[in-house]
Amino acid sequence: MIILYPYYSYRANKWDPILLLLQQSLYAEEMVCAMSSQLYHIPQTKDLKGNNEMHNHLVPASYHRLSAVGSAQRLKNGEEQQSIVETMAACIVNAEKRDMKVREGLKIMEENASSDFKPFILVIIKWQQQAEHYLGQAKESLRPMGVSFPTVSEEYSGEYHYY
Repeated sequence: MIILYPYYSYRANKWDPILLLLQQSLYAEEMVCAMSSQLYHIPQTKDLKGNNEMHNHLVPASYHRLSAVGSAQRLKNGEEQQSIVETMAACIVNAEKRDMKVREGLKIMEENASSDFKPFILVIIKWQQQAEHYLGQAKESLRPMGVSFPTVSEEYSGEYHYY
């Protein structure tokens, strides 16, 4: 018996590097989420100051990263609507905005953690730095493609929309 598998040719396109960078950012964010959530299940850290506040921004940051990855995947798959590019750009900016507050929460957590848990918090901080690094690389890779972004500043409040 001969089993035929469909032939899928891999054809690189301009969205591949963007998708990879966004996926790497999302993976790092997964580690931040998993590790910081674990702290709720350890008696010594279940009420760690800063964790709740940090999660208030981590959850939307994760949503925006996930949406950016989905948008990049759609573009890679051949969809071409400008609104997908705009959605991806807005999600990157929104994730960056939330990342600022995540960093603040992680700093509070580090300052309030016992010496036994400081190394663990520092690993979470390293993962957050990776998440931000890859997101920033994706953003910078989009600029030469003609994608523009609003400036993100500490004073900026609210989510960015293309309306």
